[in-house]
Amino acid sequence: MANKKSQINIDISMDENNVPEKLTWNASDVEEKPQDTKALFLSVWDSNAKQTLKMDLWTKDMRVDEMKYFFYQTLLLMSDNLERATNEKEMADSLRDFCKYFSDKMLKS
Repeated sequence: MANKKSQINIDISMDENNVPEKLTWNASDVEEKPQDTKALFLSVWDSNAKQTLKMDLWTKDMRVDEMKYFFYQTLLLMSDNLERATNEKEMADSLRDFCKYFSDKMLKS
C-alpha cells in the first residue's frame, strides 16, 4: 500500500521591487480553490544543520494592526503545539503567559 501524499502550494505575486502584492495557497488534498492570504510564516527544521529555516512574507496591504494579531495568534498556537509535541505543559503555560503580556502591551494600544 502506497503512503498518502499531499502537496502544499504557495503562489507569490510581486511588484517590480519584489515586494509581495498577492499571496495564495492551496493543498492538494483539499478540493477548495486557492485561498488568498495577506501573510505567512513557514518554518522547517533542517536536521543536518540543527536549525530552523524560515520564510516570512506579507503583502503590502497587510495592515499593522492585522500583523500584530497575526503575531499574537501565531505565538499562542505555538504554545499549544509545544505542549502537544513535547508534553511540556509548564513551558507551554509560560509561553501562554508571555502571549497574555504581548496582548496587553501590543494589542491594546
